[in-house]
Amino acid sequence: MAKKLETIKLIAVLEKAAKATKKEIWSDLALRLQGPSRGMPIVNLDKLNNEARKNEGKILIVPGKILSKGEITKKLIIAAVSISEGAKKKINAKGEFMTLEELAKKAEKIKVSDLIIIK
Repeated sequence: MAKKLETIKLIAVLEKAAKATKKEIWSDLALRLQGPSRGMPIVNLDKLNNEARKNEGKILIVPGKILSKGEITKKLIIAAVSISEGAKKKINAKGEFMTLEELAKKAEKIKVSDLIIIK
């Protein structure tokens, strides 16, 4: 089955960010998205909240989908391929959500040490 057009565009944006910044993380994310979609992680908010405690002040990246099970107690910034409406409301109440494409477009301004990929 062919990839969705949105995914193909996202891969292109990530590859462009990798070339512009010469940082491996962007090409790694592009490679993850080129694989089968059933291999993309599905992450609940409770896991993200635990990761936010361990990695305070970092941007959490989910190369998959975020679901709304759990609560957010920490202020955090999350970027993902997709998100449920319930999860988006909960995240925006305490922190900030952006798409992975929006994050990649800011790649030159972001330190790699501030990024954590959630699997």
